Formats: sequence, C-alpha cells, structure tokens
Amino acid sequence: MNRAISYQEATARERLQHLFDAGSFEEFLPPSARITSPHLPQLNAPVAFDDGVAIGRASLGGVPMYVAAQEGAFMGGAVGEVHGAKLTGLLRKAVADKVAAVVLLVESGGVRLHEANAGLIAVSEVMRALLDARDAGVAVIALVGGANGAFGGMGIVTRCANMVVMSEEGRLAMSGPEVIETANGVEEFDSRDRALVWRTSGGKHRYLMGDCQSIVADDIAAFRAAAREAVAALAGGVTGLTLEALESEQKMLEARLNNYGGLHDPIDIWSAMRMPDAANIPMLDVDSFVAASATRRQGA
Repeated sequence: MNRAISYQEATARERLQHLFDAGSFEEFLPPSARITSPHLPQLNAPVAFDDGVAIGRASLGGVPMYVAAQEGAFMGGAVGEVHGAKLTGLLRKAVADKVAAVVLLVESGGVRLHEANAGLIAVSEVMRALLDARDAGVAVIALVGGANGAFGGMGIVTRCANMVVMSEEGRLAMSGPEVIETANGVEEFDSRDRALVWRTSGGKHRYLMGDCQSIVADDIAAFRAAAREAVAALAGGVTGLTLEALESEQKMLEARLNNYGGLHDPIDIWSAMRMPDAANIPMLDVDSFVAASATRRQGA
C-alpha cells in the first residue's frame, strides 16, 4: 500500500512531483533562469529564484495540462509583480496553446505588501487572464490545502476557477483572521481562536457554503483523484461564465445571506442547515462528512 503524503506539509515542488504523472512536469522559467523580484532587494528582503511559484506543463492520468504551484514557505505564497506575471503568462499561454485545463495549486496570503501597487495590479491581471482562459474553453481547477490557505486576492482568484477542491486543513476567505481582527476588533473575530478560524474558513465550512465543489483528505493522492475527476467532468463542457450561471450564483448568495446572515458561528449555521450533530462536524472524517452533508450543503 502506498504511504499517504500530506498535501499540507509538502512543498510546492513536492506537490507537483507527486500529484501529476511521474516525471511529466516540465517547468517554464525555472529557478536557473534567475528571474527575481525587482522590488525586494530595494527593501533588503530575500528573493527566491522562482519568486515563490513554479509554472509549467504536466499530465494527469495521461491528459496534458498546464499547472502552477505556489510556495507557501516563501513570503506565505504572496503575489508580487514577477509571481503574478508568471501566473498570468501561464494562463495566456494555455489559451494560445489550446490546452484542455489549467490546475492551480493555490497557497497564498494574498498580495505581497512589500510590492504594494505592483502586487495589486499583478493579482488583477491574474484574475482577468483566468476569466479569459475560461471564456476560451480552458477549464481552470484550483486546489487549496496548504498551511497558508487562499486569502486576499488569491482567495478571489480561487473562486473565479471552474472548480475548487479543498481539504479540511485548507482555508479560503477574502480576508485572513488577523486582518479581520485588526480592522474590526477581537470581539468581531479572535484570530487566536484556531478552532474558530478553521470552522469559519476551513474546507468543511466552505464545502457546506458552496464555495468549493469537492473536499478531500489531507493526502496528495486524494487531491490527485479529485483533480482528475474535475478535469474529466469539465472536458468538452462550457467553461466560461454564462448569464444563467451568474444568476444561479447570485440566488445562492442571496439565500445564504437570508438564511444565515444573522448567525455568528459556523456551528450555528450548520445547525440551521439541520446537519446532524453539528457541533461534532470538525471531528468527522471526510467520507462521513460528505455523506452527512449530501442534501444539505448550499447548491446541492
């Protein structure tokens, strides 16, 4: 039996190595190209020779695709000018080369504050390139399971994808817990309450809220299987945004606000959803959780 490999604990390049077909990853702009941030040296900050993201081509179950993996160990996977340009270029190249899919291994706290406006512009360009890729028929799948989660601009980028796959250990939100606490006070959100943080932004809650379409165990093999299923499900279908899809999403969000807008803890929301033994949801294994939520999650 193959030993399970934690997705959360793996580096970006380890995820690329084990998630895609063996030996299939071919990197564009590898570290040897020495393309680094022009901004960090001015602040005496360290640089990475891949600027915290590896991009290239690989195959998954024999299906060729383009892939990117953010390295959470470098500045929390934050996006700067070069980092964002690599993601934008990959998505544009996917359109030009007519590949079937792009898989993004997202792990990022959002914009790299060291690079200010350059980072903000970079994230906006990634969003536009992702939506253009979808409109051109390229399916985009985002995987979220790293320790840094997917926050800020990369949280928005993730939700722009066709499908989102998460583990319970992954987190997805617009703002991180420390940002919310700083802006609105500890009474609004206590970033030190780790159980609350994971209940609010972790994979189980995002799955129940309809923000991700698949939840898996913290195992690279499980992410691999879910990514293969996502690519197969999207093959030959409509990948771009349609008016019908946008209207459906809007109705889901309106229902979410109407039903749960006055509730302050995810456990209260889960109870309102009539999830059995709501307080015990964090203790459920993935299979039991998916079975329990089959008819209760948003968008089900």
